[in-house]
Amino acid sequence: MFEFDQDAVDALLVNSAKFRRLYDKYGTLKTQVQDAHARQVILDDLKLESLKKAKLQLKDKMAVMIKGYRQVQA
Repeated sequence: MFEFDQDAVDALLVNSAKFRRLYDKYGTLKTQVQDAHARQVILDDLKLESLKKAKLQLKDKMAVMIKGYRQVQA
């Protein structure tokens, strides 16, 4: 997900409970979306779009936290 910031992600996973919660929730949503696309789980279009939006919001929040971490480390 954040391939170019893996060191920041690793540090935040260790040091930030909030980041860890967001990361775990993101993983759960990512799996649900993948399962829906693979037809392992049947979801209506509205539910699938809702999952995608929630996943994107989590990714955005984590990106802000990573940026903040990078600024502190600079």
